[in-house]
Amino acid sequence: MHPSTQKIIPNLWFDRNAEEAVAFYVSLFDDGRVASVARYGADGPGPVGEVMAIGFEIAGQSFAAINGGPHFSFTGAISLFIGCSSQAELDTLWAKLSDGGAPQSCGWIVDRFGVTWQVNAAEIGTWLADPDAERSARVMRAMLPMTKIDIAALRRAYDGG
Repeated sequence: MHPSTQKIIPNLWFDRNAEEAVAFYVSLFDDGRVASVARYGADGPGPVGEVMAIGFEIAGQSFAAINGGPHFSFTGAISLFIGCSSQAELDTLWAKLSDGGAPQSCGWIVDRFGVTWQVNAAEIGTWLADPDAERSARVMRAMLPMTKIDIAALRRAYDGG
């Protein structure tokens, strides 16, 4: 792991491909970087020299990944939300995360490593929480049939168009 000012750091458990997954995740964001790598030693449960844990940062957030073996796997019960400020950003991330992955409804994707992501408009939380129930309902109705999010269509629904 790595030192961080972030109090809570999500830790992603992989069988044996944490290094490959982290390389992919840091490539998604301009500021992505590997912060630290710890390897198994003679007393570790993994092969000596193999990556045990990796600290990394994407979009200003710290994460950790471990090669912990086949004991656990990811589910959609937890996901990583990416709030996109433009359709171009959304389209780029969608294409990269979908490559080898499984697109889901409402902007969700299970990537090729089994991690679930939500790739959506940065404003979606504000739109869905609007105190005007009809505005938020229009956004929900517009989003439900979408696989990849169309930000302009959601904005039109929010604005009443």
